[in-house]
Amino acid sequence: MNRIKTCFDKLEKRAALIPFITAGDPNPSLTVPMMHTLVEAGADIIELGIPFSDPMADGPVIQRASERALAAGTRLRDVLDIVKSFREENQTTPVVLMGYLNPIEIMGYESFVQSAQTAQLDGLLTVDLPPEEMNEMGSLLRSHGIAPIFLLSPTTTQERIKQICSQAEGYLYSVSLKGVTGSANLDISTVENKVNDIRQHTDLPIGVGFGIKDAETAAQIAKISDAVIVGSALVRLVETVEPDQLLERIGEFLRELRQAMDN
Repeated sequence: MNRIKTCFDKLEKRAALIPFITAGDPNPSLTVPMMHTLVEAGADIIELGIPFSDPMADGPVIQRASERALAAGTRLRDVLDIVKSFREENQTTPVVLMGYLNPIEIMGYESFVQSAQTAQLDGLLTVDLPPEEMNEMGSLLRSHGIAPIFLLSPTTTQERIKQICSQAEGYLYSVSLKGVTGSANLDISTVENKVNDIRQHTDLPIGVGFGIKDAETAAQIAKISDAVIVGSALVRLVETVEPDQLLERIGEFLRELRQAMDN
């Protein structure tokens, strides 16, 4: 059974906490320790960003994270090695890679999926691979036990929601607002309406991300969704905190979110 399904089954009615960090930021040697710290602080699933030179769906914070990771020499094979290293101590926490298609195309679909299976990856979200073009990749992912995960935007139509839900596994990522990652102006009622729209077409868990900056917003989103996905606020800590204090600070931040969600 895929770790993602096992995770949500164990959570029952409690919302999952899914932090996002960019692999290799601020340097590759810190990523695995950060992943373990996030789990210790309450993460249920980890989204690991694949560094890319043109992350068009991301705001400045995550763009800079990609730049730092690339400057540190982090490439897709390094990201898979990071997942493999994480698995040496953690066999239960699901890991999802999130990124863009170009690095995967360069590596080759089959080579990537085989390497991802060897690393014990659980899911893949490719921001710029629409469901209409997902047949080859989707088949490869499913045959290797890796869940294809999709974004749903505030403007996604009912027909397209239905189409995406028919191909998705693991969970669905509902974008809470228009714009790029790190955007502001989160409207909880609008987010709730969108989550309810998606629920009409699927039994998969629905995670909400973009615009979740602190414990208060995490708690609000936890009431209306199956998972809270936090990225830019966490990556901003990676950018601003000194490396020797980073593990402690990201642990504190995530525990605040977890406590607020559970309360």
